[in-house]
Amino acid sequence: MILEAIFGFMFISFFIFGGIVLLLGLKQVKQYEKGVKFTLGNYSGMMQPGLCFVFPIIQTWERIDIRTKVVDVPQQDCITKDNVTVNVNAVIYYKVADAEKAILEVENFMYAISQLAQTTMRDVVGEASLDQLLSQRDSVSKRIQTLVDKDTDPWGVKVDSVELKHIELPEEMKRVMAKQAEAEREKRAVIIKAHGEVTAASNMAKAATTLAATPGALHLRTLHSINDLSSDKSNTIIYALPSEFLRMAQRMGGK
Repeated sequence: MILEAIFGFMFISFFIFGGIVLLLGLKQVKQYEKGVKFTLGNYSGMMQPGLCFVFPIIQTWERIDIRTKVVDVPQQDCITKDNVTVNVNAVIYYKVADAEKAILEVENFMYAISQLAQTTMRDVVGEASLDQLLSQRDSVSKRIQTLVDKDTDPWGVKVDSVELKHIELPEEMKRVMAKQAEAEREKRAVIIKAHGEVTAASNMAKAATTLAATPGALHLRTLHSINDLSSDKSNTIIYALPSEFLRMAQRMGGK
């Protein structure tokens, strides 16, 4: 009876212990995750989405989210190729392509990507002039993305894109650019006015040629001008005799 009781107690204890181990060892990996399993500290395989078992004490595991993530790169003081100090910040879109490498090859891949993006952004901005940085922002972003993606490839991380969010200029440079833009607008206004004056002078020359070639045309034009002046409330009207009248008076005086 005593032996039976002992065996019964051991069986119940073993059953309870096995149930506890089973419950503790069951792990749920979600669809957007992967698990990296270690046995006695050594890498022993990947855990796919679903219900997986990890033997307590002997085995451990790391959960990796494989969805696209967004990292905000802090603002950096960068010096452009033409020695202008600008403050630039950006965002990085990336995802883990190889969960095994992301755990085994780098200690903290999220922090490492952020630090790498900061240094790469300073280097790329330093290779471009201020005008290129402002007008070719997409190409600068693409350059940063290419370099960061190349360096993070051994970590099992794929960088999808890099976007420059904000480029802040010094106050002195803002004033200089505002003056430059104002001068450019004034230049365009002067050019447009000059073109208008040239066109007006050309039309006036054509009109004068037409009037001079047609007898009496200038007199009709004068009468038309007098008619327009008659509607004005001004009391003073200056009347200019057409040149035809003067020539006629000269001919009459010659006789």
